[in-house]
Parts: sequence; structure tokens; C-alpha cells
Amino acid sequence: MRRLQAFLLTFLPLLTAALTALPAAADGIIIPDPPICLGEACPRPLPMQQLAIRYHRVHVTIENQVATTHVDQVFRNDNDWAVEGTYVFPLPLGAAVSGFTLWIDGEPVKGKLLTREEARRTYEEIVRTLRDPALLEYVDRGAVQASIFPIPPGGERRIELEYTQVLQADAGLIRYRYPLNTEKFSTKPLEEVSVSVEVRSAQPVAAVYSPSHSVAIDRQGSTRFTASYEDSDVTPDRDFELYYSVSQDDIGLSLLTYRDPESGDPDGYFLLLAAPGLETDPQRVIAKDVVFVLDQSGSMEGEKFRQAQTALAYALEHLNPGDRFNVIAFSSGTRAYASGLRQAEEVPQAVRWLEGLSARGATDIDRALLEAVSMMDDERSEIVIFLTDGLPTEGVTEAEDILSDITRAAPSNLRLFAFGVGYDVDTYLLDSLAQGHHGTTSYVSPAQSIDEVMSGFYDKVSQPLLMDIELDFGEASAFDIFPDPLPDIFAGGQLVVAGRYRNPGGEAIRLSGEINGLPKRFTYADQRFRTSGGPDFLPRLWATRKIGYLLNQIRLKGPEQEIVDQIVKLSIRYGIVTPYTSYLVTEPQMLGADAQSQIAEEAYKQFVALPTQVSGQSAVERAAAESAMGGADIPLAPPSISADIVRVAGPNTFRLVDGVWVDTRFDPGKMTVTKVPFLSEDYFALADARPALAQAFALGPEVVVLDGETAYQVIGEGETGDPIVVPPADTDEANTDMPEIELRPPVSSDPERGSGVGFLCPGVGFAAVLVFLPLGLRRRM
Repeated sequence: MRRLQAFLLTFLPLLTAALTALPAAADGIIIPDPPICLGEACPRPLPMQQLAIRYHRVHVTIENQVATTHVDQVFRNDNDWAVEGTYVFPLPLGAAVSGFTLWIDGEPVKGKLLTREEARRTYEEIVRTLRDPALLEYVDRGAVQASIFPIPPGGERRIELEYTQVLQADAGLIRYRYPLNTEKFSTKPLEEVSVSVEVRSAQPVAAVYSPSHSVAIDRQGSTRFTASYEDSDVTPDRDFELYYSVSQDDIGLSLLTYRDPESGDPDGYFLLLAAPGLETDPQRVIAKDVVFVLDQSGSMEGEKFRQAQTALAYALEHLNPGDRFNVIAFSSGTRAYASGLRQAEEVPQAVRWLEGLSARGATDIDRALLEAVSMMDDERSEIVIFLTDGLPTEGVTEAEDILSDITRAAPSNLRLFAFGVGYDVDTYLLDSLAQGHHGTTSYVSPAQSIDEVMSGFYDKVSQPLLMDIELDFGEASAFDIFPDPLPDIFAGGQLVVAGRYRNPGGEAIRLSGEINGLPKRFTYADQRFRTSGGPDFLPRLWATRKIGYLLNQIRLKGPEQEIVDQIVKLSIRYGIVTPYTSYLVTEPQMLGADAQSQIAEEAYKQFVALPTQVSGQSAVERAAAESAMGGADIPLAPPSISADIVRVAGPNTFRLVDGVWVDTRFDPGKMTVTKVPFLSEDYFALADARPALAQAFALGPEVVVLDGETAYQVIGEGETGDPIVVPPADTDEANTDMPEIELRPPVSSDPERGSGVGFLCPGVGFAAVLVFLPLGLRRRM
């Protein structure tokens, strides 16, 4: 109980950090030889500091589904002695290398290409020699390799690599992936990493989506865009992935699905992306009424109020022709710009009126909102944008009474978007108002700029296209769909929906809603719900969203034992930390069904015993974090502080229990294991046949992992294992061998050119062994 209570006190900062700090990674690997010592013999063991990465830049151009990737990386030797070794770059499936250059003292040195089979033998030989399985997850990929000549202390080596691949379209979505997931090889953060993808398409681009990184999207017309990501001082974590769809439809729709019937779960997971074309017909944009409700109480005085004025002026100046508006400022009473809604032509006068306001008085939220909704009717799109920095202190002050008043007075088509400024806001009131009226809540911390947050939000919702959305998945029997309810579709935005399905096969999906009060339906035929396989990030993305939704339900409606049970099971299965699963990152024990039930029961009792906080820093951070989870586009990763306890490998999550990485699906009280000796022929055969097993084995020399109904336990090398029947190899993606081609001369003779950086260094668990790596290994490679 004390552990749970302690974790509750630390949960919010962890969750907030996990949501906002998504790390990057690097690609190439350098396997050092033993240090070079001149004169007397080197003392052994000699500590090996890993090579640093000065920068890692990736630049990608995609034209009509042909992607050319240019990687530029610089490694630096921070040791006090020279280092040499072998560089290996695992290539994506089906890639054709067009150039590789290693720069030494300004002169290029060529590398050589390994086919998939040659690369696999190389990976396995390194794993056997180093007794470290970290390279196993690359056994189905070809590679580029080169000898790295001695790098003097403080010296650098620059590597450039370029390869081309034809991207495949999956259900209308084109996928690009760059191999960044080599966290286990790096003991130091990257100093600089950037990925830039330029896309030129023959057809209009609809949705653009990354499930791995927060990317900035810059559209240059309907057929071109750039997606970019950059960071510094980051730790490698995951591959970079980007999806985009092309469509001639008014609203393009694409579907990604994943199903693993061998796991014992007959249901699948899906991600639906719906996006309007960039060039929106002005006649299709829904005319709207917008009432801005601005808190001008005394607590807003100063820079805070000036930023709020700037934010509202920006929104007013970006109204569309045909829109109507009004502004209500409130404190102890209310002041309105006009007695009713005004046409967009009056914006200049309204901005001047707004600039003349000052902050003073108390906070009468109920009166201000009732005045705003009284101006609206059911004939148009009605929006209230409500900005406050405090609790209700005047008039009706009880949150439940305010909610009841607004519910009775508001029209059914009202969209209410709330902005909570600072930490002295009622999160229960703001979130309940927004969720009850088809809107969202944005929280602006003291360190953030109100005008930047507000203007960014308004750009996304200024042009509504389709409202009151419904989705019909036919016989696929979709369920557990998030977000719930579905939001509207706006020009320049996209709808991202995660859910589950029961019946695989081909189905038509119907998207319906209202445009200017008239019903509209779009039909998308022959959408494929997979029988097996698919992108393995989908289960964790769905789980992230469902956990966020359930946490919000508890926060706003109170705890229920059934909901807490669901949160505990999902959190442990997918490695997503919540207030109810401190045992996930603190307890070195198995978490089978009985242990999970006990955790859920204790968590429920603890929640009931603790008072609910609706205001203050912890309440605001919790509300913001849970809302972000409910609408997450990227699966929530385990917090960085739990990296030594919880790891994600492919679709599965593992916990370190007594030195063994254990699949969270494994229940020791109900399952038996098939033992596989470390580095045995069966061990490598299983890794070669199943990418998910290879990813699990790469965690370390002791692993328990489920494959269908079989639990494999990796035991000590030379120990007696159980008879193994190697399952058939997965064929969802073709393992295309690399063609036997000679690499071209330098990709670039300009040392300043660059747009990608790999990374070197063998990482945690390697260092003590690498100093004894035989020179013959590099020569054989």
C-alpha cells in the first residue's frame, strides 16, 4: 500500500514527461577492435568509452513512391587511445544502395555490400563472439559494412550512405521507415539528430501521420509536403516511421489493421485516418458563429491579459467570410462587444474594443457562459471559446450547478473549447464543459505563451467541414473506438481513430456527418481488415488511448472497480505507467492474473481514500496528461527512468524479473515453458523465423517470450534444452536480398552536405567484452 501511495505522488511528473519527451535514435553500428597500444602491452581490462556522435542527419526525397535516403553521420573518439573496428549499417528490406563513403582525412574510402544471408551470418558471428544478442533483431536485413581505420584520440570519422527503395502502399497508405531503433548500442545521447522527408506525389496527398515521432508538417500545395523532426542530446529509442495517403476524394480515408490470432486474442486493432484535400472549396466550409468568452478578473492582470488580448485578436482577424462573432469579457459582471452576433466585417472595431479592456474584479463563470450560449441557435455551427485563469468566485460557484445551467441552456450543436491558464483553474469544470459539448480543453502552463497556444489551436478549428461524425464499419464489428465521441473534421486537419474489430475481411466503411445542416455520407469500398499481421504499433497505440479515456472517466465521474481492473491489465500488458501500476516499474516479481487482481483491488481502495484534487499544479498536469493519452498519435513509451525494468520489443512488453526479461503476457501459474539454450542452433533458427522472437531475444541472454501458445525460455549456453519445432517464417514482408552491385564513389564530395546520421558504439552490456574482440573477427567480416 505504501508503495502504491508513493507512486501516486510521483506518477504525474512521470506521465507528463513520457508524453512530452519522445526520444530519437541512431542507425549505424561500429564494433570496435581492442584498443591500439604502442610500446608496452595495454593494461586489461581497459575501460572503453563509447564513440560519440557529433551529428546524425537524414534527408529523404520521395517521388511517386520511390524513396532516396541520404545519411550523413560523424563519429568522434573521446577515448585517450586510438580506436578501430568495423562499421555495420542494417539496411531496410528491399533497399538498393547507390553510394557509401567513409571519409578519412578528407579522402573517401569505399565500403562493401552484404546480402541478407551474408549479413545474417555476420550478425550471428558477432553475437556468438560477444555473447550479446543485441544484433539479432536485424537478422532479416541486408547490410553495408566497412573497416574503420584507427581514429586517434579526439579524432572524427564521417560516413555518408545513400540508398533507394520502392515504397509499398498498404490500403491506400504509403509507408516510409528509417532504421533508428538501436538504443541498446548507445551509452551516450546523440548530440544532434534530424530527419527530413520531402514528398512529391502525382496525386493529391490526404493524411500525413507518424506513429513514432512528433513531426512538423509543411504542405506546399496539394501534392507536396515536408515532414521534419529534429532534436539534440537524445537517447536512441525507436525507428522513424511516416505514413501518407493519396486520394482524389473530398475526404480521403485510409485504414491500417493488425491482428495476431496466435496470441490467443481473436480480435484485431485498427487505425483509421480521414483527411480532406488541402485545396478546400470555400463553398464547402461551414459558416459558423463564434463567441469568445474572456476572463478579465484581477488575477489576469499584466502580461497574462495582454497575451490573451493578442490571442483573441488573432482569432477574430482569421474569421471566414460569412462567419458571425461576439466577444464577452467577464469578471464580477460581464461586458459584451455587442448586443448580439455581428458579421465578420466588424472585426476591426471589435479588435479596438478588445484592446481597451483591462483586468479587474472577481470571476463569474456561470453568468458569462449563459450569456454566450443565449446568443446561439440550432441553425448554424455554434462555437464558444472560453479562456479563464481561475476558479468561480462570484455568482454560482459550484461546478455541478454551472454544468447543469449550461446543459439546459446550450443548443445541441454547441462546440465549447476551454483554455485553462495557469494552475488555479477547476479542471473538473473545464473538462466536463468541453466533453459535454463536443469540444476539448487546452491547459496553458505559466511557462507557455497564451497567444501561441491559442493561435495554433484556432488555426486547426477555423474551417469546419464535417460535423456530428459517425462511422459504420459494416460486418467488421468495430468496438472500443477512441476518441469517444468522434470530433469534427476541419480543413487542413485530419481525423485519427483507433479501435478494435472482430471480423477480418474486406468491408466498406461509411463516414457520415452534416455540412451546413445537410446530411452527407461518404462510402469507401473494399477496406481490408487483416486476418493476421500488420503494423505492430497499433495495439499499444489503442491501449494508450483507451487508458487515457478510462483515467478521464475516473477523474470526472469517480472510481469504479471494473475500470481500475481494466487499467491495471492494459498497463501491465503494454508497459504503460498509470497511477495504479507502480508494481510495473518497482516490483521485481511476476505479474500474473492473481497479482494483477491484487494490484487493482489495492489501487481502488487507495483511490477512494484519497481526496480528488481539481485545481493546483498536480491537478492541471494530470488533466493535461490524461487528455493527451486519450488522443495520442504516438504509443506511450515506458518512462525513461524505468528503461532498466520495462522494455518494449515489437508488439510485446517485457519486465526484468531476477535478471530475466519476462513477457508481460506470461503467467507462471498457468503456463509452462520450452527451454532454448542461448546461442544454440535452435536459438538462431527461431530468431530467423520470427521477427518478434528476434526482437525479444535481442533484449539479453535470458528471456521468456510467448509465440502463440508457446512460451520460450532462453537458458544458459550449453544447458540442455527442450525439443524445438521451428515455426514457419513470417512472410508478411518480403525478405528481399540485396543485389550484387558495386558501390558508387562518394555520395557527395562536399563535406558540408548532409541529411542523416547513423550511430556507432556497442552499448550497454558490450563494453567489457568489446575490448577483447579478436582482430580476426573484423577480418572475417
